[in-house]
Amino acid sequence: MGLVLMDGRELHRVGVLAEVVDGSRSVASGAALLGLTARHTRRLVERYRTRGAAGLAHGLRGRPSNRQCPVAQREQALALVRAHYQGYGPTLASELLWEQHKLRVPRETLRGWMRAAGLWLTRTQRRSFHQSRPRREHLGELVQIDGSEHRWLGPEHPACTLLVFIDDATSRLMQLRFVPSESTQSYFAALEGYLTAHGCPVAFYSDKHTVFRVAKADAVGGHGMTQFGRALAELNIEILCANSSQAKGRVERANRTLQDRLIKALQREGIVTIEAANAFLPGFVERHNARFAVPPARPGDLHRPLKVTLSRLHDVLCRRELRYVGQQLQLSWQRKLLVLERNALTETLPGKHVELFDFGDGRLEVRWNGVVLPYLAFDKDQRVTHAAVVENKRLSEALALVREMQARSLPAPRLRTNSERTGYVPRGRARERPLAAQQGGF
Repeated sequence: MGLVLMDGRELHRVGVLAEVVDGSRSVASGAALLGLTARHTRRLVERYRTRGAAGLAHGLRGRPSNRQCPVAQREQALALVRAHYQGYGPTLASELLWEQHKLRVPRETLRGWMRAAGLWLTRTQRRSFHQSRPRREHLGELVQIDGSEHRWLGPEHPACTLLVFIDDATSRLMQLRFVPSESTQSYFAALEGYLTAHGCPVAFYSDKHTVFRVAKADAVGGHGMTQFGRALAELNIEILCANSSQAKGRVERANRTLQDRLIKALQREGIVTIEAANAFLPGFVERHNARFAVPPARPGDLHRPLKVTLSRLHDVLCRRELRYVGQQLQLSWQRKLLVLERNALTETLPGKHVELFDFGDGRLEVRWNGVVLPYLAFDKDQRVTHAAVVENKRLSEALALVREMQARSLPAPRLRTNSERTGYVPRGRARERPLAAQQGGF
């Protein structure tokens, strides 16, 4: 019968039967040990005595199954897949073979046929490999940035985001900061801490999140860059976007390490708030860098000194936009109506654009040529903006805000007149028309 491959169970059976054949074990004890009847054990002993271990193999081993599909059906199915369903998965191809061609082939049967014919690759075969990119040579030449949303403070606490700045050349953690969500204002706060501690790097390397990159290259509005990009341009720092997660693998692997070590460190210290966690981070960063940072390939730090004052830095690291001033000295900003106080300067501004500075901490300034203009703010809507577009990375924060506002039991929005919506202010009664005009004269 040739060479027979046996597993551990079959080898055990051969050993027991050999002991029965040479008389060292009785048939009854051998049957009990194998879990078989004495009658069947005698059959196996006789086959072992006459044909050896090969006689114990099933007679159909190595032969085609009597239930296999006909070869003609296999060839027909593969021909249809090649002709009509190239690139389809086995599940969908099996469904379409029945729906469109009335050819019933089980999904897993078709999977085996397609694999043997080279029409389908396994998950392992489809896996793509990314060659590691060499590190940059200097400290401060390229700094990878990313936000990692996770339950950092424990499974019983809400998720928050950790902003991570890591140097590509040394794997040093340059800046860590816990924030409610990954937003422009949170990155501004983290960037301020980075710049004041290390200076200006050559470039930042990020993903394609809309904080860093305009999603539509042909957008009508805007200036072709985000608020974060505009701030970096003013500071003479470049921002580059990776085309895949593997391209910025340095910061992705750091996130995975931090989700293990940092969470356990916070638990040991009993820290459950973002404020306490941010106060704990500097010491953790120092210990982490001493353990995992590597020296750069070339000496020298490419960080440039920060050449702006702190007040000027605050003006750079904020949201800034131009707004048109209407004839009633009003302008709109984030569902609010801002009405400038009337004075000698503001009376010259209707029809012009002023600049708004949103500092993210509740402060909002309206400036004209560097002069701060006083104004009054009126809420257009006392509720969360209906059907607002919320990015996935800010969804947790947005839902928390919605729950907070719903708990206040705010009244339903009142329908307003056109005058209220546009900010129209009556100027008094119009002058009486001349008598000749009232009588239709000229």
